[in-house]
Amino acid sequence: MPLAPEYLHLVFPNVQFHALLYGRNSRDPKKKGRSVEDQLTEGRSTCSTHGWRIEEEFKDTGISASRHARKDRDDFEALLDAIESVTAPPGVIRICVAYEASRYYRDLEAYVRLRNACYNANVLLCYNGTVYDLSKREDRKATAMDAIAAEDEVEGIRDRNVRTARLNAEAGGVWGKIPFGYMRKYDPDTGDLIGQYEHPVRGPVVLKAFEHVDSGGSLKSLLKWLKTDPDAARPDGSRWDDYRVRYMLLNRVYIGERVHNGKASKAQWDAISGLDTTEGRAMFRRITRKLTDPARARPGEGRVRHMLSCIALCGECGGGVYMRGDQSGGGHATKNIYRCAEKRDVSVSEPLLDAYVEETVLTWLRRKDQARAALIPNQSKVADEMRQAQEMLNLYEEELEEARELNRRRNEQGRPLLSLTSLSAKELELLPKIEELQGRLQSMTGVPLLVQQLVGAADPEELWSGTETSPGLSLEQRREAIREIVTVRVFKARRPGRAKHLDPARVQLSFVGSEGFRVPRSRVPGTVRVGLQPVPGAGNG
Repeated sequence: MPLAPEYLHLVFPNVQFHALLYGRNSRDPKKKGRSVEDQLTEGRSTCSTHGWRIEEEFKDTGISASRHARKDRDDFEALLDAIESVTAPPGVIRICVAYEASRYYRDLEAYVRLRNACYNANVLLCYNGTVYDLSKREDRKATAMDAIAAEDEVEGIRDRNVRTARLNAEAGGVWGKIPFGYMRKYDPDTGDLIGQYEHPVRGPVVLKAFEHVDSGGSLKSLLKWLKTDPDAARPDGSRWDDYRVRYMLLNRVYIGERVHNGKASKAQWDAISGLDTTEGRAMFRRITRKLTDPARARPGEGRVRHMLSCIALCGECGGGVYMRGDQSGGGHATKNIYRCAEKRDVSVSEPLLDAYVEETVLTWLRRKDQARAALIPNQSKVADEMRQAQEMLNLYEEELEEARELNRRRNEQGRPLLSLTSLSAKELELLPKIEELQGRLQSMTGVPLLVQQLVGAADPEELWSGTETSPGLSLEQRREAIREIVTVRVFKARRPGRAKHLDPARVQLSFVGSEGFRVPRSRVPGTVRVGLQPVPGAGNG
């Protein structure tokens, strides 16, 4: 039967006890539990009181012992190895010491492993000030009951945490780390969270990051800017990297939404200024579609140094075979060319093709009515449809939240103000409407800011090439504009050999809205477009 430590020498006379100490805790941000060091101190005190020599100490800090644990307990495994691989010398009995059973295990499988190891090695188990001899039936039963209780306790804790997280998510509550661009306010007396608000300095940085990508800038150039701008410094001291930039641009937090189990709902905080409008949400959806587009996995994308590489198509091969930047000749006679990436039998001078495509695109943009009709059809009607859909979505979401709140509240008799049956009926009515509106809005991605600016510019060439006071479009922005406006196909030259001039007959340009235009993968066919917005770096700040 289980023994108090002070009586252990009566059951095992004329032996020495060597102890193996173990301590563990899970994440404990509010410091309500006993720290690992406190547990080990308690164990050392027990060993000192009863004259047990400490052989080794093991500790797992910040690691769960439940079946839901995401990390391995290295020191627990080392403890098992020490029990199984080391044989006690004659006249010595080893004993495992921990503060309580749940420090060893909160999972029956872990308990069985420790029980078998102690049983086979004749090692005693001590916790809660009690010693167990696992070769005894009563002791195995007692420890098994404690193991069941420890597992049940953590399962109850997890169930409560999951329920709390679900209810908080349904209410659009704040959770997790503070997103870059936001700040939180807490009650100075209770420490309770009051709310999450846009940071006056870092919030505008988030909007500029979205506008940078939407205006044709690459993630690489955005990362470079974020690393050098003091206003973009991360409050936790970590540095911007590719993962953090992409995570920010895809995070629905910035449009005032909370995502839980893949479902987005209206959050209790406001969207970042500029992303809270219909146009701003459309920009967010454009960037989401752009960054999640499989076509972005094209080799060399992000490192390209040629305006039409992986944009111009080989007209001879057809389909989606691209032309790539290449070189011909050698030494002083080296020429930059575009060459078919598959058969390599079609090539054209890079400077000649670039100049021809640029001039033709600018000529097309100068025809305002034609360009606007192709790129921004029914502008006001589309904007109205987007606003109406968003307003209706907000109305349905608010109505559903009110119903759920009534279900959570109780009258004097303890009954919900809205029965579960009525809530279920309301959910069956509203959820399909909400999902339909969310899908409709998701398809309304609009036209990129860069193209909007080109269409609205008094002189597109000044915006494209720059002036004395403006640097013009970067290579990344020119590539983005060409993708959205025209599909370029290059065919074999009718007269082989090096030509000083480009034969227009071997280049086919299919503008948006015409037959032959290849819709960019980052835009869905039938995409609607919204009105003009200023483009950073294009003379609008």
